[in-house]
Amino acid sequence: MTYILPPLNALRAFEAAARHLSFKLAAHELHVTPAAVGQQVKALEARLGVRLFERLHKQLILTAAGQTYLPAISEGFRHIAEATSQLKPAGAAQLQLGVHGSYDLRRLELAEFRSAHPDIGLRVLQPAGLHELVEGKVDLLIARGLGHHPGYRCDRISEGAGLGDWLVAPEGTADCPEVVSFRDWLRAFLAENPHANRRPRLVGVSGR
Repeated sequence: MTYILPPLNALRAFEAAARHLSFKLAAHELHVTPAAVGQQVKALEARLGVRLFERLHKQLILTAAGQTYLPAISEGFRHIAEATSQLKPAGAAQLQLGVHGSYDLRRLELAEFRSAHPDIGLRVLQPAGLHELVEGKVDLLIARGLGHHPGYRCDRISEGAGLGDWLVAPEGTADCPEVVSFRDWLRAFLAENPHANRRPRLVGVSGR
């Protein structure tokens, strides 16, 4: 059977833009320019012969056709990602963690994570910030701030109002197995080791 498919880059641009309802945020996720995302979506619309977005002033809205198309495309990419991850040999998964400069990594005892997850190669970049996450230099980030970043899942790892420490990951990869494994481990570790953090739990989520 021969599959008749639009260009995959155009589908990726549409799927990211549709999730974020923003060419700019989609561009951050895909590491291209907003203009490139817009051109890919326009080319896809021309190929399909339908409008997928209504482009209003400072606002992007899915058309009825776009709303119908998005779930199947997202599901298709999810299946591809899962099938690909299953092909990886043990120990092949790599996770790059970024950490802001003032965070004391000794509190986390990351050797415990590595011991519990020998199939995940954890690497740490410190100092790192949102710029490194946007640029794809890290997969997830322990950031200091208010934790409100559209297009990103932000889990607070310290209690209280105002500034705090947050675990931040792009929404497009926030549910990848390696990221989920670290998030779950961090939640459990901080709950079991309150001395490791003055504010010991993942208590909230924003950006989803």
